[in-house]
Amino acid sequence: MICSQCGNDVGPGSAPCPNCGTQLAGNAGQPAAAPSGAYAAGPAGPAAAAGQVFAFDAKRLSRDDRVVGGATVLLLISLFLPWYTVSAPSATINGVTVSGAGSISANAFDGHGWVWIVFILGLAVLAYLVMQAGFETAPVRLPFSPVQALLGLTGINLLLVLIAFLVKPGTGDTLVKISIGWGIGAFLGLICAIVAFAPLGLPFARARTGR
Repeated sequence: MICSQCGNDVGPGSAPCPNCGTQLAGNAGQPAAAPSGAYAAGPAGPAAAAGQVFAFDAKRLSRDDRVVGGATVLLLISLFLPWYTVSAPSATINGVTVSGAGSISANAFDGHGWVWIVFILGLAVLAYLVMQAGFETAPVRLPFSPVQALLGLTGINLLLVLIAFLVKPGTGDTLVKISIGWGIGAFLGLICAIVAFAPLGLPFARARTGR
């Protein structure tokens, strides 16, 4: 750049002319060039993502995310409620009266030990949603999108809950007729598993079928 007062050749980045001291407007606010290969500034850059501070903001979650999160919380609670009711009335066998145990209830874990998988996957869903609400940019790059992650977790949970609902626990060999039914926890758990999967599963199914 040429100084308008003395005609001296001024290099870029020098606001005043080194020869006469004239302030050069063209160089006054000119930022220094970024070094080659530097990460782009902003939340999309890896450096910015790594330096984020966790700050929970529910506004980062969509309506579907909130539905999934709320339904998953209720699903986890339902696993500790009575899932199965067991009724064992008295019976007479060869003239001997065998007294039943009356009516008792069992939660989902008592009925099927593998239901703990549902509990762990539910915690994973909630942890994923908390991470979404806490960080503007995902601190870890994953090979799948948030929708794919939640769709997979809630889909597996729905399948496992449906199996636990349909397949009642065995009673073993007994001389007393035992009747096993469903408790409130089973119905609540099945409904919550469906609600958690529906916001993501229905659009996915429509996209696959083209409807």
